[in-house]
Amino acid sequence: MLAFLPALALGGFWLGGEGILIIVALGVPLCLAASGVLTRTASAPPADSRMAEDGFDRAINQAVRVAVQTSRRTGCILLGLDDYIALRDRFGADTCDALMSQLTDRLRSVLRSRDIVCRIEESVFAVCIAPVRQLDLGNMLHMAGRLQSALEDPIAIDDATAYVTASIGLAMDTGLQGASTQERTGPALLNSATIALAEARRHGPSATRAFSREMHNLPGPCDAAMVREAAQALENGQIQPWFQPQVCTDTGRVSGFEALARWQHPTRGLITPAEFLPALQQGSRMERLGEVMLYNALAALKSWDLAGIDVPHVGVNFCPEELRNPNLVKKIEWELDRFDLSPDRLAIEILETVVASSPDDTVVRNIAGLSRLGCQIDLDDFGTGHASISSIRRFAVQRLKIDRSFVMKVDHDPEQQRMVSAILTMAEQLGLATLAEGVETSGEHAMLAQLGCGHVQGYGIGRPMPLDQTVEWTRTHLAKLQTPPPIGRRIS
Repeated sequence: MLAFLPALALGGFWLGGEGILIIVALGVPLCLAASGVLTRTASAPPADSRMAEDGFDRAINQAVRVAVQTSRRTGCILLGLDDYIALRDRFGADTCDALMSQLTDRLRSVLRSRDIVCRIEESVFAVCIAPVRQLDLGNMLHMAGRLQSALEDPIAIDDATAYVTASIGLAMDTGLQGASTQERTGPALLNSATIALAEARRHGPSATRAFSREMHNLPGPCDAAMVREAAQALENGQIQPWFQPQVCTDTGRVSGFEALARWQHPTRGLITPAEFLPALQQGSRMERLGEVMLYNALAALKSWDLAGIDVPHVGVNFCPEELRNPNLVKKIEWELDRFDLSPDRLAIEILETVVASSPDDTVVRNIAGLSRLGCQIDLDDFGTGHASISSIRRFAVQRLKIDRSFVMKVDHDPEQQRMVSAILTMAEQLGLATLAEGVETSGEHAMLAQLGCGHVQGYGIGRPMPLDQTVEWTRTHLAKLQTPPPIGRRIS
């Protein structure tokens, strides 16, 4: 009607003169305003952080269809929070839902209004990029970096500060298999980003991976073929322990290594436990994995001794299936005797969730028996499983491994410092040693030392490495301790 207003005004002037012209020019807009037409706007899709997955499917389908029809490009970015289960256990499901809503708003703040972001799974955000003329891998990676930074900024929860990390998988519609018009579809784009996210999580935390066509050949973590292949890999020696160093904060010397399972695949390269452990568990091969890890860890101790490297002990993770074996203590005693090693050279690492929730007397007897044998008992991921002080005593724990969620940003966040200090004070009163996991920066290392944490472990100290690299790493590390820092010449 507004488009026809000039014609109506001219017609009124021609038929009735200036009076009709004024009535038409003023009357029609006033009538439209009174009817509310001028205040109506096109409704935008609701900003719902929990948009159903089928709603996002429709949105990404529409984006790809428009991109194909207009010769433009679009893309999908998936952001999966690392350690979300531990976060939920720490703060509760309702609080975590509120946190996810805040994180959704953060993501929207760094995107354009036409881009779509929603939470499609409990710990996964999905972003659909509105079709544009120019979109390449560099643009996508830059956008993914901004989104990741927005998520990983500290966030306040219930008078506490939480730190999260996110792994990212991304894909462009033009990078799909074949990239023909028929193959550029919303489901194909979302599936490609999902595959890339799974690959990122294998290399996480905070890893980013862009979809490539070679990723189509990667089987799912619990496919029947994957279960069979993982079992075969375990038997033919492809799955072996890699060793991550632990360092004393007082002396800087290596105080131990932790044995961590890694799968060196002949064609796919290194595969991390996040992918193959579910397959081994599904195939009931966890006890066999424990046997392989224990044997190779004790063999590593002997090789370090022969090389003249002082490694006080090696830590081996024990799964619940192993801890329920009534013959576990005798089995460990036999293995130690086989390698002529004293029991104190072996640290038994058990998850705090096992200690907090295990009603099995066999588990209690086994851990107590290993402690009496002389093995060190480490309580892993402390702070995430709600273990009581009485259960710590019941399981004869000798060292607490502080979870990385308390270590992140400890050099910058006073609240993190208070949390760690409280754990260290409790450990001191109970006569327990302490080790902080997930130390990634020199600042975190220094702060933990100042707070009184006895040992540290993490990427900032050393990444997990094959046995044949540990001797050189240890010698290089010791050489750094013995070399005095250079003193610059004073400028007169």
